[in-house]
Amino acid sequence: MALTGRAVLLALLGLLPVLVLPSWWTVLVVVLLVAAGCVADALAAQPISALRVTRSGATACRLGETAEVSLSVTNPGPRRLTGVLRDAWVPSAGATPRTHDLDVPAGERRVLTTTLRPTRRGDRLPDRVTVRSVGPLGLAARQGRHEIPWRVRVQPPFTSRRHLPERLARLRQLDGALAVRVRGQGTEFDSLREYVAGDDVRSIDWRATARAQDVVVRTWRPERDRTLLLVVDTSRTSAGRVGDVPRLDAALDAALLLCALASRAGDRVDLLAFDREPRAAVEGVGRDELLPRMVDAMAGLEPALVESDGRRLVGEILRRTRRRSLVVLFTSLDTAPLEAGLLPLLASLTSRHTVLLAAVADPRVEEMAGAAPGSVEEAYDAAAAERARSERRRLTALLRRRGVEVVDAPPETFAPAVSDAYLSLKAAGKL
Repeated sequence: MALTGRAVLLALLGLLPVLVLPSWWTVLVVVLLVAAGCVADALAAQPISALRVTRSGATACRLGETAEVSLSVTNPGPRRLTGVLRDAWVPSAGATPRTHDLDVPAGERRVLTTTLRPTRRGDRLPDRVTVRSVGPLGLAARQGRHEIPWRVRVQPPFTSRRHLPERLARLRQLDGALAVRVRGQGTEFDSLREYVAGDDVRSIDWRATARAQDVVVRTWRPERDRTLLLVVDTSRTSAGRVGDVPRLDAALDAALLLCALASRAGDRVDLLAFDREPRAAVEGVGRDELLPRMVDAMAGLEPALVESDGRRLVGEILRRTRRRSLVVLFTSLDTAPLEAGLLPLLASLTSRHTVLLAAVADPRVEEMAGAAPGSVEEAYDAAAAERARSERRRLTALLRRRGVEVVDAPPETFAPAVSDAYLSLKAAGKL
């Protein structure tokens, strides 16, 4: 039983007879009358257990968008239900309003809507529905809880979608769909044409040249039906924030843009999220279902505060990709994890696949390294930033010597830079 403000007001009014006839008997009579009124009012309230409460509404939304989830409250009892309902959600669901006023006549139903604006990816779950049924006098109320399970999956926002039209235009140029055909060096023969200054002499077709009595070169189409494996590192390094964006979120956004672009190019795209074990995987999905499946698989990914197992990761990649593929590894360019985990095992990857390592750079490091120090603290900051920058350059050079393509870009340009690297590899016939 819960007391209302009216019960407190009634108790205060009970002080008047106590002041007129000050005695213990007067106090006892007032207390008994107030208590009896509250108990009777609570008993007269509509029981909570008789209510039928169900949920409906959105089951998914993108981060930054809103979703509406409704509660249907049916009162099968003979008395009117008046009171308050609280639909509790986890704080990161951003649920509003927190409470709803209830007024449900006997045998009728009311629908109450809660608006969610989630602040984190993943599954947002409700806690419980608490209903307070107030008696007809408004002195006291019955209170009870209902467990109504539901789940709203909050998906990555895919903010890099705005870069897709420009990359698709470049892709159409590579495929020769535009009026201006720009042919790559791929491995699929396209046509013959006359030699012009600047053409690669290795593309000369000597038999056709002899027949035509003019120098003729072969042209090639960019490859199609290739396989891309997007590997997202979810180990402790992915938890680091660059500005306001966690590294993992920047990697997921870039992976979605690359997925949308590659699927339009006719390539097969698979996903593997890994730290010490696989966290999510998408394999063998058709073009129409690919992006929704990717978004759904990425929604629940969170950084794990463990070191990545490089040996097991390479084993998983080799097991999942039998044919030559482009392996895009979204990870960090931190010295210790790379040198202890991935670098010693790169040869087994690069011998069978084209490897692209994509890492999010921190523009703050460039800022600090290039700033003129005005104090001792700033001088130490600049020295530390310069050391971090030189280590990053050293690692990038080392990876490229071992046959790995590297993309190292700040969050604002990271997603388009990864897609541009894919298009460059496709145009050069290196997939």
